[in-house]
Parts: sequence; C-alpha cells; structure tokens
Amino acid sequence: MQLVTVAALAENRAIGRDGEVPWPHIEADVRQYRERVADSPVILGRRTFDSMREDLPGNRQIVVSRSVDSVDVPTATVASGVEEAIDLAREVTSDDGRDDDSVYVLGGGAIYELFQPHVDRMVLSHVDGDYDGDTFFPDWDADEWTVESETLHDRFTLREWVRRGDGS
Repeated sequence: MQLVTVAALAENRAIGRDGEVPWPHIEADVRQYRERVADSPVILGRRTFDSMREDLPGNRQIVVSRSVDSVDVPTATVASGVEEAIDLAREVTSDDGRDDDSVYVLGGGAIYELFQPHVDRMVLSHVDGDYDGDTFFPDWDADEWTVESETLHDRFTLREWVRRGDGS
C-alpha cells in the first residue's frame, strides 16, 4: 500500500480559509483531483469529511476523528488516529482487488501534518500566488523528496513528489 497526499496549496502553503480554498475556483485542478481519487480509498479528517458529504471523494472514506465513533455513511469508517487509519487502509486495499494500492490522504491541515511522516508520495497542485489562509500545508524537508513529474496548467503546476528511499 502507498499513502499519497493530495492537496492544492498556494506559494505560501495556504490550503484553506474559512473552510474553503482561498483562491478562485480552478476547474482543471478539481477535475484532475476527482479523477485521481475516484476509485480509491481516502483518509480525511472529520471536518473535511463533513464539508464533502454532498459529494464524497473516493470509493471508501476513512475518517480520522477523536470526537465521533461512527458516521452515517455506508462507505465511511471512523479511525481514532493515524495508526488505526493506516491499518484500516491496509485492510481495504487488500480486500478490494485493485491493481493500484494507493490510499489518498485528503486533509485538512492537521491530518496532513499527522500523516506527513508516513506518506510515500505527494501529488500537489502548486497554485500560482500567495493567498490569505487560516490553514496551511505542512512544510517538508526537500532533501527527503524528489519531483517525479511536473505538469504546467493554467494557474497551477501539478507536481508528483516521491519520498527518497535512500535518505539522500
């Protein structure tokens, strides 16, 4: 199983303001994000889950929460922390028979921070410009990561980062 963070972040690492992205809507980014996670399990925090209830991402949702034990969505399971979420993700990927064993970490900010030491890849939409935000993507040590691919789009650049296995 591979844990893959998916996020859109401004040049100042802002990812949210008042529960929304702080920049004007970018349809191409939303489309590529939805297509990427559509048939895969996702891990997300309770507030992010609640904000997406009308259009849940992924085929299974693992909701990380210390405040709820269950949610009323048949495809969703609650995990009390990182290790439990990772264990649930392993179960889901071993049971579903997909060729792609990626599990996507979708946020919010605290979830990205908690899972950062565990993720194997990051698929980040680097949005042009700085934006005021109240939620930020965690900083990462560039020496631990390499850019595997980069695709320029209007208003953002999609970069796929891979954690270096040799520690160099």
